[in-house]
Amino acid sequence: MPKVNPEILTWARESAGLTQSVAAKKLGLHSSGRSTAEDKLEAMESGHKEPSRPQLLKMANQYKRPLITFYLSKPPAQTKRGADFRTQRNEHFPHTEGLLDALVRDIRARQSMVRAVLEEEDEADSLPFIGIHKLEDGPERVLETLRMQIRFDAERYRTAPNASSAFDLLRGGVEGSGVFVLLKGDLGNYVTAIDTTVFRGFSIADNIAPFIVINDQDARPAWSFTLLHEAVHLLLGQTGLSGDYEDNDVERFCDDVAGNLLLPASALTGLAAKASEDFQTTAAKIGAVAAEYKVSRSMVAYRALRSQLIDRESYRRLAHLFREQWRADRQRNRELARDRSGGPNYYKVRRHRLGTRIVRLVKRMMAADALSSSRAARILGVSPRQVQPLLNAGTDS
Repeated sequence: MPKVNPEILTWARESAGLTQSVAAKKLGLHSSGRSTAEDKLEAMESGHKEPSRPQLLKMANQYKRPLITFYLSKPPAQTKRGADFRTQRNEHFPHTEGLLDALVRDIRARQSMVRAVLEEEDEADSLPFIGIHKLEDGPERVLETLRMQIRFDAERYRTAPNASSAFDLLRGGVEGSGVFVLLKGDLGNYVTAIDTTVFRGFSIADNIAPFIVINDQDARPAWSFTLLHEAVHLLLGQTGLSGDYEDNDVERFCDDVAGNLLLPASALTGLAAKASEDFQTTAAKIGAVAAEYKVSRSMVAYRALRSQLIDRESYRRLAHLFREQWRADRQRNRELARDRSGGPNYYKVRRHRLGTRIVRLVKRMMAADALSSSRAARILGVSPRQVQPLLNAGTDS
C-alpha cells in the first residue's frame, strides 16, 4: 500500500477552507496529556505520523475529496470553475469557497460521465444553440432565441398555481431543449449548505451535455429567473458561476434577457415610487407584481431599478427587506416541518432536485445494460443501493 503524501493532507484541508483547529475537531481528534488535537493533525501533515485508514476516510469525507487523492504525488490543479461572473466573491471566507469548489468538482464529474455515456451509446448529438450568440447581438435577439428554444408560453407560466409549478413548467422547456437542469446548493446535508451570496447558478456550456445548476438554498420564486439567466450563458457559450444581480456587462445582459422574458415592461407600470408613497407601500406593490408573474420580489425590484422606476438606495432597502423576510419565513417553515410527522418522500425530493432529463437517461441506460449501478450512482449522487428506489420513485410520463 503506498504511503500518503503529507503535502496533500495540508492542501486538501486548506482547499476545503478549514483551519487546523476546525479540521481536527471535524475529524474527531482529541487532545491528550502529551499533545493537542491540532498537534496530532500537524504531525500527520508534516509527515511525522501516518494517518490511519479510518482517519483518511474521515478526511476524504470532511475535505470532500476522493480517497485516492491523498496518494497523489502532488496536489492536483485547482478546480476549473470556468468564468467567474460574480462581482462579489468570498475571498475572506475560504470555507465557503472550499465548499463551492467541492460542489463544482462534483457537478463537473457528473457532467463528464453523462457526456461519456451519450458518446458511448452514439447519442452525442451536438446542440446547435450552445454559443450561438455574442453580447454584440443585443438582448432582444438573444431573448427571441431563448423564447423559441425553450418554447416559452407566457400565459401557461403565469397561470400556474404557484411559483414551484411555474418553475417546473419552465424547467421542462429548458430540459426539452437538451439541457440537464439540477437543483443543488449543498454537499449532501444542511451543514454544507452554500448561501446564495456565494453563488446562485452555474452553467457548463457543453454542446453534448450542457448543465445548469441552480442553488436551491434560494427562494423558490427566484429559481425561474436563475434558470433563464444560466440559459442565456449557454446561448453565449459561457461556462461559469453567477451570483446575485451583478454590476458587470455580462451579468447585466443575462439579467436583462431573463427579466424581460419573465416580466415584460408592461408589468412594471405603476411601480414608480412617488414622493408621497411610503416604503412599505412600494414593497407591497412589488410583492403583488411578483405574485402575479410567479417571480421573486427581489427580481421585480431589480427590474424596476434597471427601468429607472426606483433609485439604487430604494432598491438596496427593498432587497434587504425581502431577503430578511424570506429568511424568517424559511426558518419558520423549517420549524413547522420538524413539528410535523412524516414529510416528503426522500427519493421524490432527490428526483426533483436531479431533474427529469438526467433521471430518465440513467433509467434508460441501465435498462439497456449500458450503465452499471455504481456508475449510475455517481451520476445521480447517491449510493448504489439507492439507485433503484430513486428511479422507481414517482412516475415518468
